[in-house]
Amino acid sequence: MTDAAVVTKVDSRGTACPGPITDLAMAYRRSKVGDTIEIWATDPGFKPDVQAWAAKTGNPIISLEEGPEKITAVIRVVRR
Repeated sequence: MTDAAVVTKVDSRGTACPGPITDLAMAYRRSKVGDTIEIWATDPGFKPDVQAWAAKTGNPIISLEEGPEKITAVIRVVRR
């Protein structure tokens, strides 16, 4: 039996900095290599923050989209 990758969804809408990155870090701590984290945020500072977090941790952003209601980032966990 193999471990299936987990998709963790984090709703951080309505929280201000550092809330979204803190929520992402908490989800990351619970994740395993191969998992995917999808996080939603409304704080405009989240976009550069998540890019910096990904560069620092070495975990790639699969997609980063800014819509009228939220910013959505999808991160693949490749490093712990």
